Amino acid sequence: MRFLTPARLAVSAVAVAALAACGATAPTAAPPVPAPATEAGPPTEPADAPEPVDAPPVDACALVSQQEAEKLAGTRLADAVPGGESCSYTGPVSGPLAQVEIYVGDGAKKILDIDRDLDHEFETLSGLGDEAYLEDGAVFVHASGVWVAIRLVRLDDPAAYREPLMKLARTVAGRI
Repeated sequence: MRFLTPARLAVSAVAVAALAACGATAPTAAPPVPAPATEAGPPTEPADAPEPVDAPPVDACALVSQQEAEKLAGTRLADAVPGGESCSYTGPVSGPLAQVEIYVGDGAKKILDIDRDLDHEFETLSGLGDEAYLEDGAVFVHASGVWVAIRLVRLDDPAAYREPLMKLARTVAGRI
């Protein structure tokens, strides 16, 4: 990719001014040439290249139901609060403190990268998506080209939630 430096910009300005002084205009692209007539019918316009189709976004709230989030947290939770590529279920204001967060896409991968940079301890989970990792209070799954992070906030011992996190991660990996 070439950048316009002040020298290139000056040369371009001089060239445009010279063309304008001569009454000339800058060259333009030639119009598309219609395809020749065939026995099947009249000439047609050239087809535009098809736009690449992005994979449809994954709905974070559809990956983990309220019932599944409540089972993970071990308590009742409020309705899902979607937030772009995330979803949150929070505990009632009367307690206990509980929150389940689901992140999908680049944000999920970024959380994993930050936790790695902070030297969090991870356990590699085999047989779960393309790759998966468990840490205290969170699980990360990569399946079908999509990263998902599930984070649980509770004041209890994180070890009590290892199995429920892994079970939910298996369910989510199957939905991607």
